[in-house]
Amino acid sequence: MFTYKVFVQNIKRLIEVKGLKQCAVANKAGFSEQEFSNMLNGRKIIKAEDVAVIAGALDATPNDLFIDNSLEVTLEAS
Repeated sequence: MFTYKVFVQNIKRLIEVKGLKQCAVANKAGFSEQEFSNMLNGRKIIKAEDVAVIAGALDATPNDLFIDNSLEVTLEAS
């Protein structure tokens, strides 16, 4: 199930995994550092038209931002 929280967590995770700085992603996406910070901290809503721009700044696909990794199940042999 998609939640806004999962979406924001994926953005933050990709920033960390790729070794990027939040300010660099903000600038590449065309947002001020404060505006992007507000988006990631729930003080500003991320609009639908912002999704592709943010994904592009992260060199990711929009789908990468919506995947809920907490739902992955590992099957183990008994």
